[in-house]
Amino acid sequence: MFKNKKQYYFDHASTTPLDNKVLSLMLPYFSSEFGNPSNLYGMGRNANNAISEATKTITKILGCKMNEFIYTGSATEADNLAILGIARANKEKGNRIIISKIEHKGILSVCETLRKEGFDIIEIPVEKNGLLELSVLESAINPQTILISISHADSETGTIQSISNISKIIKSVREQNKSDFPYFHTDASQTTAYLPINVDNLGIDLMTLSAHKLCGPKGIGGLYIRHGTRINPIIYGGGQQNRLRSGTENIPGIVGFAEALSINEKNKKTEFKRIKRLRNILERGIFKAISRVVLNGHKTKRLPNFLNISILDIEGEAMLLFLDEIGIMVNTGSACNSQSLEPSYILMALGNPYEYIHGSIRFTLGKSNTITDIKYVLKHLPKIVDKLRKISPLNLHLNQKSTISDPRAFIGNQTPHFLRKKNK
Repeated sequence: MFKNKKQYYFDHASTTPLDNKVLSLMLPYFSSEFGNPSNLYGMGRNANNAISEATKTITKILGCKMNEFIYTGSATEADNLAILGIARANKEKGNRIIISKIEHKGILSVCETLRKEGFDIIEIPVEKNGLLELSVLESAINPQTILISISHADSETGTIQSISNISKIIKSVREQNKSDFPYFHTDASQTTAYLPINVDNLGIDLMTLSAHKLCGPKGIGGLYIRHGTRINPIIYGGGQQNRLRSGTENIPGIVGFAEALSINEKNKKTEFKRIKRLRNILERGIFKAISRVVLNGHKTKRLPNFLNISILDIEGEAMLLFLDEIGIMVNTGSACNSQSLEPSYILMALGNPYEYIHGSIRFTLGKSNTITDIKYVLKHLPKIVDKLRKISPLNLHLNQKSTISDPRAFIGNQTPHFLRKKNK
């Protein structure tokens, strides 16, 4: 077990630490102000007022009306509500739903369920840099298309999709067909911390948010639903939240969500610049110190805190465990990065061969990271890579039959040895 008390956390895309100010505002609603907002006596009214004030804060930032925002138990639930809710409310209008191949599991899984119900699910490919092929998306839209769901940025590489351009395509289709369809949903869980999220500027009908990616609490998410959008609930009961999400509201979570979003909004521009600078120092340092490193995702059109790389000739899981031993916490797209035994489907969708994915590692920076953290990684990572390469059964740079197909991907290095012409 790691003995040093200092920890170096680089997995903010997974979750973030709860802000102390957020926690302090939440605490009364666990104890002295524990009322049910559906009750009419004082404690119930206090709880209901807390929801109203939180919703005012959130919807002001989103640029929408208060009745256009629904609280959920997570971003996954919000995605499920968006996809299932739209599909089942509008199935007489059409059965086609368009998504990308790199959507969150909360979208891919629910679309697989809808496929079994007879819906036509179209998965649009992405280019090698992670960007969606907009011409392919446009050509996939037909009169039966009721919903398009594209994440603002994916959770592996942080590549940012052009949501506003997709919105223009959809608007043109609507005008041409004189229809309200297709609806447009985006999951902004990863982007809320760093990018503008005004719903009108983005041109979306539904948008998923998550509190715990913003130094807010876990167990609370939300879904923006534009007024007039036809959608069915997926949870039934007492009819809370305009009958779209029944169940007693999570008051501490809602209060914490609003405060976390408010704090984030005030610091967004400053943090964007600070985090991007740290990320760039880390990136340059890694490519300078370590050979045969591949950047996954778009070089420039990505979130400022994301750095997803493949370090060839090593196993990502082994690298993660070695880093963890010295207090560095990262994520990996390799086969054993979660409960699944499959390698990252997102990195595979980018056209990466298994050799790339096998040695992939994802750094995602956040509020707690400093230049000291970056220096610590740059001091220890090259040594770990060197140690692992010496014992690794992989030897891609000497393997003439390697499936690696793009020598230009080796940023900052010369063409790999196995792709050079031999001297006769």
